[in-house]
Amino acid sequence: MRRMLGLLTGSLLFIGCGPGEEPAAEAPADSVSDAAAPAPNPTRNAYFGDLHVHTTYSLDAFVFGTTADPDAAYEFAKGAAILHPAGFEMKLDRPLDFQAVADHGWYLGMLAAMTDPASSAYDHPIAESVRTARSADERRGNFMAVGPYWNGEPGTEEHLSMDIVRDAWEKIEAAANRHNDPGTFTAFIGYEYTSAGVGGTNLHRNVIFRGAAAPTLPFTRIDSSNPEDLWAAMDQWRAQGIDSLAIPHNSNASAGRMFELEYYNGGAIDDAYSELRSRNEPVVEITQVKGTSDTHPALSPNDEWAEFEIMPYRIGSVVLSLPREGSYVRDAYRRGLGIADGGATNPYKLGVVGSSDSHVAAGSFEEDNYWSKTGILDATPELRGSVPGTGVIATYGDSSEQSGSSMRTSDGSGRTYRDTYYHTWGASGLAGVWAEENTREAIFQALRRKETFATSGPRIRVRFFSWAGTTSADLGDPGFLTRAYAEGVSMGGDLSTSNGAAPTFAAWALRDPLAAPLDRLQIIKGWSENGNSEEVVYDLACSDGAAVDPATGRCPDNGASVDLATCAIGADVGANELKAVWTEPDFDPARRAFYYVRVLEKPTCRWSTWDALREGVEPRRDMPSTIQERAWSSPIWYSP
Repeated sequence: MRRMLGLLTGSLLFIGCGPGEEPAAEAPADSVSDAAAPAPNPTRNAYFGDLHVHTTYSLDAFVFGTTADPDAAYEFAKGAAILHPAGFEMKLDRPLDFQAVADHGWYLGMLAAMTDPASSAYDHPIAESVRTARSADERRGNFMAVGPYWNGEPGTEEHLSMDIVRDAWEKIEAAANRHNDPGTFTAFIGYEYTSAGVGGTNLHRNVIFRGAAAPTLPFTRIDSSNPEDLWAAMDQWRAQGIDSLAIPHNSNASAGRMFELEYYNGGAIDDAYSELRSRNEPVVEITQVKGTSDTHPALSPNDEWAEFEIMPYRIGSVVLSLPREGSYVRDAYRRGLGIADGGATNPYKLGVVGSSDSHVAAGSFEEDNYWSKTGILDATPELRGSVPGTGVIATYGDSSEQSGSSMRTSDGSGRTYRDTYYHTWGASGLAGVWAEENTREAIFQALRRKETFATSGPRIRVRFFSWAGTTSADLGDPGFLTRAYAEGVSMGGDLSTSNGAAPTFAAWALRDPLAAPLDRLQIIKGWSENGNSEEVVYDLACSDGAAVDPATGRCPDNGASVDLATCAIGADVGANELKAVWTEPDFDPARRAFYYVRVLEKPTCRWSTWDALREGVEPRRDMPSTIQERAWSSPIWYSP
């Protein structure tokens, strides 16, 4: 309660001033409620959501034991408890503001239909094994068995019923429209375009629709595995009055192909490519359960915080995925500067969001309340490798591992664990937007203009502006936001300086009242120089009233600690709010640059340590025992 009261008396910059008691606008036609929505806030509110949730209509989620449908997923997001495939209850500590069910568009609903005697899929060649599978290994075997069908290999086409796909798609649309409640909860129609490049590289996107209408069928890998063809299809939908945007995810597993320097089939990126991509792909998913895609220590060796929730494997396997250029978001920003230096339009001016990629219809965002992602395959600490175990494990994406094989590893203590990639996953992430109201239109517009931020799970709120002449005193002015929006540039925007003066930025963050205090506020800058791109991390504000050391550019150690025996953290250090006004000290008006905010919490126990604590065992020694949760803003770009 003291924590909540302290935050309620905090900065007005996170509350904003509404326009007064004006009548609310009439609710849109796709609303489920006739109640008047709150009046829009011109200085915008922070809303948190998940744009990447899978239900029983996704073939892999069904294999993992998920029977929850889109209605259950939306009820969970609104605060209800639903059951995990393993039988325990899943519930958030507070509701979300918005959500999209994003089931895999290809083979949509087919496996679920195999359990329905009235469906034509009931006699599918693999239907009987799908209906009778019970154990995790049997379900992994089914995942491999269905592969030729979902990939459309020759001879399998007759077993894909587009009538079943269409029926599932209509149910997904109907559920989103049923649960959409303007002013209270936003439900987007969406799906996942699950494309793969050469060698199974991840090129997946979630497609989110603006309103109550969607195409008759989703565009999927059956139509084309080339994302450029997806963007062309989205242009065609837009011409028909159906607007959408695509959100790439897990670029960390793309082997450098997510942020290419060439077209999918070769040829240097040009203006046509950049404009097509930017029009359809304004934001990227920077963090989720399968790792964080901000950057990698090999790509950012001078960033002390780059080693954060890195998934080192290809998706669905224990094959190492090298940290290649073109696989991480910060590197994409740097590549975009180089493309612009070469004379083409920058295709990588991307805003950021986080989302869960849950495959149990329920995102898991809290370290101390973690259920991972793949249903019965990783439902327990032993299955996900965080406590000792002696059973079997088999991954569905690596043909060298056979179902039922014994795969164990040691942490150097003599204890053995299931050898799997699940232990590299995380309780992440959330999409944050700044929008005038909680409606489809307002949140979609925020995504489109990239006034978005991402968190690794906690509901940290981040503001970021560039505004000439701003001073630290302005941050306490109740009219600051009105003036900043009118005269400055917000996150996701572009700035230029007509007189060559160094830009000034205002950045601040407010902690999640149910999570740990904040540790430090930073700006990350990237710029182009002599055909190369560089980056640097600046500490802007420190917790506990400390000042940045001018010699190191870093905040001093505040002495924050975690008791690994209880997961308790000290209550005497950390900040509720961090804010700063900062003028670029090394600005060169001739060089392109980007700037974005990163804010870090003080350390807390990672989910794997919570697992060990509850099981009464020592945390696994070859895994991080603590985590510094964080949030990232979308960048502001500078062009000469």
